[in-house]
Amino acid sequence: MKAPNLDNSLPRHPLENKIPPPLVVVVLGAAMGGIAWFTSSFEIGVGLRFVAGGLVIALGAGIVILGATTFWRAGTTIDPVNLDSASSLVTGGVFAYTRNPMYVGFAAMLIGWAVCLSSPWALLGPVVFVLFTTRFQIIPEERVMDSKFGQEYAEYWATVRRWL
Repeated sequence: MKAPNLDNSLPRHPLENKIPPPLVVVVLGAAMGGIAWFTSSFEIGVGLRFVAGGLVIALGAGIVILGATTFWRAGTTIDPVNLDSASSLVTGGVFAYTRNPMYVGFAAMLIGWAVCLSSPWALLGPVVFVLFTTRFQIIPEERVMDSKFGQEYAEYWATVRRWL
């Protein structure tokens, strides 16, 4: 049985699983800084925005670390480029709440960075990250997981959301 509603309708694209998500985060974070430099910002106290943004960044980093640690404990790879090296389907820990906790963590980190920058236009960074990662990372990962783990993945896919 295939995972229900798995989006196999999208044609394969040369960018699928080619750019590691941490690199996407760094590039978008830099772009967000540039956007903030050239656009207007909210009038928020420096201390407040850095504390609030820093807390969101720390939360995101914690989620990334929890996801990676869960993968390591399961003895499978965290390599988002070499999908065929996945050796087990991880469904416990933080993966019981989201199928992609590391990507959720990265998105949270970008949101925190946007808060630190106090730029409404910088919020485009997390949106671009979610859209890019869904299309060029997650959908291809789902195809591989479905083909490798079949029914077990279909059941997991049906009960745990892609993002949150």
